[in-house]
Amino acid sequence: MRKQQLWKPLAASVVLALSASAHAKVSPEEAAKLGNELTCMGGIAAGNEAGTIPPFSGKWLGTPPGIEYTPNVGQHPIDPYPDDKPILEINGQNWEEYKDNLTEGQIALLQRFPDTYRIPVYEGRRDFRYPDEICEIAKKNAVEAELVDGGMGFNGYMGPIPFPIPSGDNQAMQVLSNHNYPYRAFTEQLEMRDLADVSSSGNITWGRTHNATLNVITLPDQIGKPVGEIMAYNDTGTLLPTRDKGKRTVSIEPMNFAQGQRLAWTYNPGTRRVRQLPEYGFDTPAAGTSGKLTIDQDRLMNGSPERYDWELKGKREIYVPANAYRVHEESVSYDDLLTVSHPNPDYLRYELRRVWVLEGSLKDTHRHKYGKRVMYIDEDTWHGVMSDYYDTRGELVNHAILNYYYAYDMSAWQAGTSFYHDLSTGGYVAYNLFQDLEKGPVLNAGGMSPDDFTPAALRRRAH
Repeated sequence: MRKQQLWKPLAASVVLALSASAHAKVSPEEAAKLGNELTCMGGIAAGNEAGTIPPFSGKWLGTPPGIEYTPNVGQHPIDPYPDDKPILEINGQNWEEYKDNLTEGQIALLQRFPDTYRIPVYEGRRDFRYPDEICEIAKKNAVEAELVDGGMGFNGYMGPIPFPIPSGDNQAMQVLSNHNYPYRAFTEQLEMRDLADVSSSGNITWGRTHNATLNVITLPDQIGKPVGEIMAYNDTGTLLPTRDKGKRTVSIEPMNFAQGQRLAWTYNPGTRRVRQLPEYGFDTPAAGTSGKLTIDQDRLMNGSPERYDWELKGKREIYVPANAYRVHEESVSYDDLLTVSHPNPDYLRYELRRVWVLEGSLKDTHRHKYGKRVMYIDEDTWHGVMSDYYDTRGELVNHAILNYYYAYDMSAWQAGTSFYHDLSTGGYVAYNLFQDLEKGPVLNAGGMSPDDFTPAALRRRAH
């Protein structure tokens, strides 16, 4: 019966709190800071005292003046700052001067590849803003939203993040909820996206998938309504490697992981059958990555938080990827980008940003490839932009960066290409590549419905 209910995502019913709620509400007076001394999403609007982080301007909504861009068709991003040059570069010789603003993973890469790895730092830019409607709902969430079931879900309103001003008990889960439920495209389609497993010698094993996502919580007719049961639907098919060609999976993401699990069905061309997966997520290998990435490393962390104890370590000023346009331009070739040991730094852009530091430690009662994960979450967008991963022995084994850019199609930030550096082997995985493809992500074009993500629809497409 429960599975049948999950197929009705557009109902506006509020998920009932079967266990005690964790109150995170702030007063109307505190919420009034949003859009003033705080951005509408809760970031500090002012710059830092040193002047190395600028104040928030929010001067642009959507496509900036002077840029020719056709939305909703998959056009590659266009850099609004084409003349910017690095103001400094952190490398294997000078990194100790900047260590207070680096993560353990960054330092490990600088030490391992002192002659080639570098972090190009640019002037900070905080020029883009969210739509007014999303800001107003975020303020409403600030005074009304609350965690339920120990942070496995929340009661609030769809569209923006639920907790622009984390407060009260369990702030760690509030911050993680903001990362998991941001304002983003309501439909996203990639006819093809590439994945490259780059060995320590520079040899590349290619993966390729196609992907479609329907985000229920940001559907235009659902924005501002109480959260329902379903967060999103997804369809992923494998094109490469050849041995996995034809495999396809549809999945349903619940809003509350205490009351509904992630459901998934897969088609295997070898058996020509569709079957429901007993478990989908956590450290299950991600499609097309040759087993190098886990499903819950997409966007650095996704899905149920249940296997980890989460602790908020506060805020730090860190050099993180930001305004990552150049790396996604259609003029960028894979040959130039995917250099030995790490991606070509010439295409990356880092800025000094205030980030929330969130640490997850694996519970003794659960298993996972990673015993600890430390996420760095941008205060302006609530997206995780970097993560350091540790094995179950406590050894740092992976450093990941996710290159976000403000997508003009949706007036919000889009997850672009990410890089996962294997500190054990010296190789890395480049995930969600589309630079060398005719189209990038097609955002907010619509044309999807929940009926496209059923086992029956999977059978039709697979055959």
